[in-house]
Amino acid sequence: MALITTGKPFIKNLETAGSVGVYVPLEGGHEGRYQRRVRAAGYTMLNITARGLGDLSAYLMGVHGVRPPHLGKKDSGREAAVGYVYYVAPVAKYQLEHLPSKSKGLVIWMMEGLILSEQELQYLIALPTIEPQIKVVVEMGGGRYFDWKPLQDFLVAA
Repeated sequence: MALITTGKPFIKNLETAGSVGVYVPLEGGHEGRYQRRVRAAGYTMLNITARGLGDLSAYLMGVHGVRPPHLGKKDSGREAAVGYVYYVAPVAKYQLEHLPSKSKGLVIWMMEGLILSEQELQYLIALPTIEPQIKVVVEMGGGRYFDWKPLQDFLVAA
């Protein structure tokens, strides 16, 4: 790998495939360089982690309910004893609605993608076809150097 990389092959593969799985060196730093290149190419970034997301389609593209921890306090009304449900706006859809006018689209950069199930990976592969302005990058593990391939190839290997 060159000391200074332009990132053009990565961006080209991301635009053609729509969703890309990456291997990132464990010492870190390389993914930040590629994120800068993607932002310089005109995309807006959304950095999230795969841990604790729950239903990906509801979290990214639909209004979803969350219950904060009740910390021992219970309701005395007609609601459930576990607390109120608070409804949260969809994360990716909200970002799409508020994209700058010069932006090419939204890149969802998901860390710790190793824990995702096959069904969740299939949704992330289909997401760029559902919403063409969205591109997906999923960190699928560590490697000796920064490497990527279409996310579809990770399903074949599994």
